[in-house]
Amino acid sequence: MKEKLCRLVILFCGLTIAHLGVTLFLLADLGADPFNVFVQGLRLLTGFPVTHGTVHMSISFLIILILLIVDRHYIKAGTLICMICGGPIIDFFTWLLKGFEIGSAVLAIKIPVLILGCVILAFGMTIVIRSEAGTGPNDLVAVVISEKGKFRFGLTRVITDGLFVLTGFILGGKFGIGTIICAFLVGFVADFFMPYSDKIVKLSIRGVITNVN
Repeated sequence: MKEKLCRLVILFCGLTIAHLGVTLFLLADLGADPFNVFVQGLRLLTGFPVTHGTVHMSISFLIILILLIVDRHYIKAGTLICMICGGPIIDFFTWLLKGFEIGSAVLAIKIPVLILGCVILAFGMTIVIRSEAGTGPNDLVAVVISEKGKFRFGLTRVITDGLFVLTGFILGGKFGIGTIICAFLVGFVADFFMPYSDKIVKLSIRGVITNVN
């Protein structure tokens, strides 16, 4: 029980780090992330007067439903935490960083901020994955394909992000230079961080359990 609670705390820390990266990405205002380009495309495809958030949530629930049928061990408490807490964390960091006015900055500032956001996102995401307490629905797509097919996570992530962008674009979604940078950068950076994040998680759990006992 202590270990499970510790893993959930680690997951939340990783989620917070990851969404700081997402916030920087969004504030750079150079295009949506790959998954949200896909969401945009599906929203346009339906033709119904539904919000972007509604479509995003519907896709997330669909991914969870499919995994509950295919392999339910991927759906854990952390998956729900990722779904519920992601938005509020982004809102908090957006409020915290609003004074920097990143969106109105020149491109020479926006691109480094965007790249930094992608690196932070990748690091936080690997902490979430290595916590083994659950992963957000959109990240689970790459995780499941990587583990089932025994492929490197980084390459799998790049391919799935590329497919999200391509499908979303075909359906009418819009993307920018930030979308392309995100699609090609996050997966490979995550591959770099993965072994270090694994060590961080294991040392954290070992330290907590040792101190408690």
